[in-house]
Amino acid sequence: MTNKLKYFIGNWKMFGDIGSFKIIYKINQFSSKYRKLYKIKIVLCVPNTLIYFFKKKLKSKHLSLGVQNCHYHQESGPFTGSISATMLKNAGAEYVILGHSENRSEGETNNLIRKKITSALNQKLNVIFCIGETYKEKNKGNTFSILRKQIKNSLKKNFSLNKIIFAYEPVWAIGTNKIPKIKELKNTIKFIKNEFKKIFKTKKSAIVLYGGSVNPKNICLFSSISEIDGFLIGGASQSSKKFIDIIKNYYK
Repeated sequence: MTNKLKYFIGNWKMFGDIGSFKIIYKINQFSSKYRKLYKIKIVLCVPNTLIYFFKKKLKSKHLSLGVQNCHYHQESGPFTGSISATMLKNAGAEYVILGHSENRSEGETNNLIRKKITSALNQKLNVIFCIGETYKEKNKGNTFSILRKQIKNSLKKNFSLNKIIFAYEPVWAIGTNKIPKIKELKNTIKFIKNEFKKIFKTKKSAIVLYGGSVNPKNICLFSSISEIDGFLIGGASQSSKKFIDIIKNYYK
């Protein structure tokens, strides 16, 4: 088991209310107690309706809060129902998930995602940039070409690359209880890291997480892949017990 910092990021999706702070409280208690045992960074990305309340209530250096999307426009404007990166930063967000397949399926393009990343980085938010292929694309052997296109068309060479975390989430694995074969996943993570270095002409390695049906039972399967820098966890992050068990089981 590597001693390298690992990220455990929860994506609450459309879940939670004021009372859900008890979930964060329990995870924060765990993080405070075990911070010397586990070298981890915990981030919980909650709905926009909760970020300000949770940020005010949470007094912790061990757990960070984020959100799940932002508008591409930097300032206020005629965008009914939208929220800018500026507003989210002012409300207390430190991280933002962008490029998630659930948003891509509703029409988000790589060009739009690039604009959103630009806006988020201008506010010095940390970006969790999601990429991944569909089952059809995987079967056609197009996984690498899809990932390359998503990276090249969504990121600009002048971006603050140290503020971007990649999250590889194969679309066919999200919410399906299906996960990639270990060898395939290892090769894909390596590909993303190598592609990052080639495109941006850097020796620095990208931070790459895995997401897609991660749960307390299968997390141990990923511990052999040293290239993975952490996990983007969906439904299981809505339970403090499941989220904590994922971390504990990873380090067994």
